[in-house]
Amino acid sequence: MLTAFSRALGQLTDPRILRILGACVLLSIACFVASWTGIAWLLTSTRLAEWDLLETMLDVLGGLATLVLTWFLFPVVTCAFVALFLDRIAAAVEAKYYPDLPRSPGIPWWQGLLCSLRFLGLVLVLNALLLLLMMLLLFVPPAYPFVPFGYYAVNGFLLGREYFDLIALRRLDPGAARVLRSRHAGELFATGAVGAILLTVPFVNFVAPVLVTAAMVHRFEAWRRAPDRLT
Repeated sequence: MLTAFSRALGQLTDPRILRILGACVLLSIACFVASWTGIAWLLTSTRLAEWDLLETMLDVLGGLATLVLTWFLFPVVTCAFVALFLDRIAAAVEAKYYPDLPRSPGIPWWQGLLCSLRFLGLVLVLNALLLLLMMLLLFVPPAYPFVPFGYYAVNGFLLGREYFDLIALRRLDPGAARVLRSRHAGELFATGAVGAILLTVPFVNFVAPVLVTAAMVHRFEAWRRAPDRLT
């Protein structure tokens, strides 16, 4: 896995990747600003108290809630549009490291869209449940250390599966992709967890979708070429 991410990081200066990276960064910033603005408006648009002191306290709490919700939702909105660039990122990685591969037929746009919508729905629902659980755990201090673990575990699983499916379906039929995914479920989860961590690191999260996509191409090819590969 370290080799996959190292190669992905080293290719960020590739002109083909840089063009996509620029678009991803702009979209990520736009998503971040939109998420922050929308959540802040929802939390602060209504005056809930007549006392100025209480209103100020509510504004401060609303600001903190905005920060937390934006931090939760940012990985969702940045990864939801990965299908827009995935094929070009994968093609650039394959051209440099796997020139023996024939040109990929890619995946139909509607299939990529369905995968992204399914992913978006799952992440929104599971993260909403996770956020609710976190609010309940505010009253259980010993459970605090487990909160980040739960966040990265849930999103690591979802990210790993989503990125793998989009990469694998470029070259395998759905049945073969499922079998390969099940054979490497543990490694796939670890790769997704690293991606989830990167998506919560300030500034790194702007390039994380491209980085994780490139790394997943390397992981997929390694698994596909392993001795137990599908035939």
